[in-house]
Formats: sequence, structure tokens, C-alpha cells
Amino acid sequence: MHYEIHGNPHAAQTLVLSSGLGGSAGYWAPHVAALGERFRVISYDQLGTGRSPAELAEGYAIADMADELLTLLDGLQVRECAFMGHALGGLVGLQIALQRPQLIQRLVLINAWAEPNSHSARCFDMRIQLLKNSGAAAYVAAQPIFLYPPAWIVANRERLELDLAHALAHFPGEANTLRRIAALRAFNIGAQLGEIHTPTLVMASRDDTLVPFTQSVHLAEGLANAQLALRDFGGHAFNLTEQAAFEASVLDFLQPAA
Repeated sequence: MHYEIHGNPHAAQTLVLSSGLGGSAGYWAPHVAALGERFRVISYDQLGTGRSPAELAEGYAIADMADELLTLLDGLQVRECAFMGHALGGLVGLQIALQRPQLIQRLVLINAWAEPNSHSARCFDMRIQLLKNSGAAAYVAAQPIFLYPPAWIVANRERLELDLAHALAHFPGEANTLRRIAALRAFNIGAQLGEIHTPTLVMASRDDTLVPFTQSVHLAEGLANAQLALRDFGGHAFNLTEQAAFEASVLDFLQPAA
């Protein structure tokens, strides 16, 4: 898999970043400067996306994504790290915390979940129908509706147009996208949450259109050692729409005062 290492090469801590359904390391580019001052930062293109081309198999699962990342981190000789995941990336972090609890020292989950819910299922049904019936261009064009608050979309029209053109040019294909959606829809570890003792910051926005913030409330309540940080505005990608406040919260959690 394609990976990138940024930030302070002499930092005592490594921070691994795992993106959502899009799978691209580029999702985290706006945060590299702030996070890289304190951490050696590793981001990567998930298999079957971006610069990690592959044809994903039928039945592909979040556990497969976790195994792929563990293979990468083993190859880089990462024995301990902090981990931050957005949506699907957060599911990868939860899976690794179950499989190899000694690896992740601190975990940040952004609009993630432990088990399916009917609202997100409806949203993914709509996105699947768009992709199958109208093609990749329509699927990508609809993406901001699920990611960002309407006011932010209006205020950032030019930036979004560039982002959407890039997303369409690097679209991973219908088959891979559908299998990745199926993997996140099948993820269900609600009964195992109490087995995860990793210190965890669960972050969500109440105006998330794609994943109800109550899923994050459930996560924080079920995990053995979690704190919940809710905000009122920012949407599914509030790490981008409210970037400065987001980065401050994450850094405070990852490197708490002595």
C-alpha cells in the first residue's frame, strides 16, 4: 500500500491516520502541519483506493483492512502508536484495538460507530443507487451533501469544485466502492466494546447528516476508557470544517499535560 511519513522524524510518538470511505491519505493533508510538529505522522491510501491499486474480493471486511494496515506497520517496525480514524478509518482503529491491543496507545474516533443503524443504511442505499444508476460522476457530486453543512458548502464552492474534480479523477471504481461500503455496513462489534481498554477520544458533530451523533454516544458509553467530545456544527467532516478547534482538541488528548 502507498504510505506517507510526515512531521518530526525524531518525535517520540508515531501517529497513524486512517481515512473514511474515500480511503486516501490526502484527506489528512490539511492537518499534517499541526500534527507533524509533535508526531511522526503516517498516512496511507487504503487498499483498492488512490495509489494502492487492487481488485477487492467479494466479502471484503473491516478486519481485512485492519490486517493490511498491521502488515504495513509491522514492515515499518511500528510497535506502539497513537491512531486517529475518520468514520470507516475509525472502524479500522477499533478492529486493531481488539486484535492487537498493545499497539494503539491512544485512539481518536471521528464520527465512527460500533454497529449498523437504520439512518446511515438509508444514506448508503441512496449512494449505491446513485453509483449504479447514474455513475461515478453523480456519486461524487452528491458527496458534499453527506459530508458538510450547507452553509459551509456555499462558502467554500471553489474549494469543493477542486476537491470533487480530484475525487472523480481518482475514483476507485464501482466494484471496489461497493465492496468497501458493504464492509463498513457489516461491521458490528457492539457486544465487544467493553473489551477495548485503550484510552479513546470519541468525537462527533450533532449535525452529521450521514452518521447520527448518537452512534458516538453509544461508542463512548460502551468503551471501557473513553471520553466523548460533541460539537453542534461541522457535519460529518467537521475535522475540516472546524479545523482549528478540532486540532486543538486532538492534540490536548494525544499529549495531555503532565
